[in-house]
Amino acid sequence: MVKLTQRLGGLVLRFAAFCAALGAVIAMITSRERSSFFVISLVAKYSDLAAFKYFVIANAIVTVYSFLVLFLPKESLLWKFVVVLDLMVTMLLTSSLSAAVAVAQVGKRGNANAGWLPICGQVPRFCDQITGALIAGLVALVLYVFLLIFSIHHVVDPFLLRKS
Repeated sequence: MVKLTQRLGGLVLRFAAFCAALGAVIAMITSRERSSFFVISLVAKYSDLAAFKYFVIANAIVTVYSFLVLFLPKESLLWKFVVVLDLMVTMLLTSSLSAAVAVAQVGKRGNANAGWLPICGQVPRFCDQITGALIAGLVALVLYVFLLIFSIHHVVDPFLLRKS
């Protein structure tokens, strides 16, 4: 019964992380807004910024990986390798979220020292959608941290509690 609960808990965490990463990708990809100021037209889209592209690619990789691991049999010998991949995915999510949040912060507040003006006043729907994608990415990251701890505890057994 305990093993079934552990397996089910891992699957629920992994499925939730899959959904969060997929939501982040969808929200970021669909973020686009056009704004005009007199004769100047501004089109804001995620693909204009490398950090947002990296965020989309990283979350897409996490989505595919999470989906594939959902179907891995519990008796498979690959679960120890999955722990290593979970660690790599967690680091990938951390770096992509950090980069995207930094760029979003500049877009929201600007940078007076560099002379960069904030754009969220001109394209508020774009900024709101980016914020939603970043929140979904943060949820995916938190779930993967829990999943990593769960995987280490149940697959590697760091305290050597299992009897041989």
